[in-house]
Amino acid sequence: MPERGLLIVLSGPSGVGKGTVRKAIFESPDNDFEYSVSMTTRQKRPGEVEGVDYYYRTREEFEALIAEGKMLEYAEYVGNYYGTPLDYVNQTLDEGKDVFLEIEVQGAKKVKEQVPDGVFIFLTPPDLTELKSRIVGRGTDQLDVIEKRMEIAKKEIEMMTLYDYAVVNDSVPLAVEKIKQIIKSEHLRVDRVIDSYLKMLKEL
Repeated sequence: MPERGLLIVLSGPSGVGKGTVRKAIFESPDNDFEYSVSMTTRQKRPGEVEGVDYYYRTREEFEALIAEGKMLEYAEYVGNYYGTPLDYVNQTLDEGKDVFLEIEVQGAKKVKEQVPDGVFIFLTPPDLTELKSRIVGRGTDQLDVIEKRMEIAKKEIEMMTLYDYAVVNDSVPLAVEKIKQIIKSEHLRVDRVIDSYLKMLKEL
């Protein structure tokens, strides 16, 4: 029986670069993480593949999974549900693989309630001025929207206390390396490995 994998949750305020850092981790030649495939009720688009891009379900099927407590976290956007199926995550962890989630702060809070032994990493900007310049630099939002995003970002940063680690994203390669080192260290924690050693002692 392999050692159970780790659930790694990466989140942080909007504009901090979560997607960029996660993409860099998965493009690393030594990447050994499984990316959690989300479930959705929206229609499959041309070229998308079941179980690769999303797990596609009807609204009724999705709501049944919610009622059964089988969604790790979920939200509704523009009339469609999106979320992380719990069975997939547990099955992958039981196979000894680490599962990587890149989600928003509110979603991470829900995940922590269900999987308290996960590794929760908060990606932070060097400072709020830098965060604002990144959001402005996208060129996609009006000034009032940017201000609202900044207010939300401040509230999200206050929720950092829910996390185990804070990694400053001042350089993507450095942030990637720090996250990898955190995960290596977590695999060596005594409370994660003690059961297998106790089992070996009983078998002597």
